[in-house]
Amino acid sequence: MRQPGFGWLTGSHPPLSHSPSSTGRETKLSLLSGFAFHGKMQLLFFTLISTMFLAILVGNSLIVVIAAIDPVLHTPMYYFLRNLSLTEICYSLSIVPKMLTILLVERKIISFTACALQLNCVILFVTCECFLLGAMAYDRQVAICHPLHYATMMNRDRCFKMAVGSWLSGVPVALGFTTWLFTLPFCGRNTVDHFFCDVSPVLKLVCADTALFELLIFIAIIIIVMIPFSLIATSYLCIIHAVLQIPSAVGQRRAFSTCAAHLVVVTLFYSTTGIIHLRPKSGLSSNMKKMVSLSYTVVTPMLNPIIYSLRNQEHFKNTCAILSILCC
Repeated sequence: MRQPGFGWLTGSHPPLSHSPSSTGRETKLSLLSGFAFHGKMQLLFFTLISTMFLAILVGNSLIVVIAAIDPVLHTPMYYFLRNLSLTEICYSLSIVPKMLTILLVERKIISFTACALQLNCVILFVTCECFLLGAMAYDRQVAICHPLHYATMMNRDRCFKMAVGSWLSGVPVALGFTTWLFTLPFCGRNTVDHFFCDVSPVLKLVCADTALFELLIFIAIIIIVMIPFSLIATSYLCIIHAVLQIPSAVGQRRAFSTCAAHLVVVTLFYSTTGIIHLRPKSGLSSNMKKMVSLSYTVVTPMLNPIIYSLRNQEHFKNTCAILSILCC
């Protein structure tokens, strides 16, 4: 997770003068700077991102469909995985199409309304992914530490409530901060120095005092990241303790293998998002930050279906064969 729309402001605001059009934000446009690629390099980058975007849509859609129609995969883990895949699809759809438009036709204009909607979606889906990863870690803990009570502890009603809670967790944060940010006065050059509307580059367009906003958004980031991360860390400590009690090495490897896919996804998600969002004074250049953001907006959502499908290759192959027969 999956990652996110909480880019933190580095440096101070440049002095900006009030623009006469700052009150007409409904028609005012922002300029997305995107990537500094030209010519053949730009075309190559467009092809690469398009291929990865297609892989995201196909891979995650297959996860959703296969986990729904294969009775063997009707388990809490794959129920959460279906929700995670849906989150990745929605997250990518909110960012990548506009990025591809910028690369293909160099149409770098985005309205304030579209920018606000994109930022709202980014915050919502990233928050959802954080909590879904926490729910999946708890599921693995119950499966390994309390196998005899797994069916009752992770019943359908509880799984549904955990999934709905994950989806709804980002709603107040997304609506609250997006509404607050886009009611602040904008002025000067409206150049969003990013390939999508993130908090940090949009905040640099504001010509009012943003100290309180910056403080509260940082506190929100810490809460959103640390609550699921604490649950994940606690779950894996319990898992390690339980696995070490298993006398046979084969049993230990089998138990750890059930967590391997989730652990890889968590590592990818937090290692990439942490570089941008948990280091307020990061010395990374603007282009480097864009590349790191690209890793959790495109690369990680593409890898997640691959990582999880490797663990159940036989089931996925059989179901894909059935799907291909039905489609023909």
